Amino acid sequence: MAHRPRTEMIAETRTKLIAAGRRAFGTVGYADASMDDFTAEAGLTRGALYHHFGGKKGLLEAVVAELDREMSERTLALASKASDPWEAFLIECTCYLDLALDPEIQRIVHRDGPAVLGDPSLWASQDGCIASMTKSLRGLKEEGYVRDDVDPEAAARLISGASLHAAQWIANSDDAQKTSAEAVKAYKALLEGLLEERHGKIAGGRAAASH
Repeated sequence: MAHRPRTEMIAETRTKLIAAGRRAFGTVGYADASMDDFTAEAGLTRGALYHHFGGKKGLLEAVVAELDREMSERTLALASKASDPWEAFLIECTCYLDLALDPEIQRIVHRDGPAVLGDPSLWASQDGCIASMTKSLRGLKEEGYVRDDVDPEAAARLISGASLHAAQWIANSDDAQKTSAEAVKAYKALLEGLLEERHGKIAGGRAAASH
């Protein structure tokens, strides 16, 4: 039998550990997840966990990163169906709040994540999110959607902060559905404040027509 490449074996081990950790964190939560249980489930040892992730906290960070990638993919897939660039941007932003209703995302990303990994605004992934949003806003500004007096990076940082706080509010609410409805409504109103006047009127018309 031919030997498998070392890189392939390493990738497979990491994938198994992340999958097992994700199941454990998503069902019983980080605090009650046993390292021995989920390493055994993956057919591996605790030593493998320490080697690849440095421990339970490092595994949580990897699971959060995987969920973050999946959230981005789902968001972009929805935004690709938008009728215009502004609608696509609005979908991208509000989808993040909608995903805070997902039980797995609630528990891992918005509850255990901040409790274990610290302030989400300081996570490494946020730099990429802000850079991407800044690029989108710059493009919208060049196309005449966003007001001339709005700085794209400043707006991106403010929107990002609002998104993080709103998602955690939803995830930790006693009535997540009701909180989500209120958060999304206020969030859209904030975003529409960025619009150049004529596009603002169009957005207002769409909102009125939807009620």
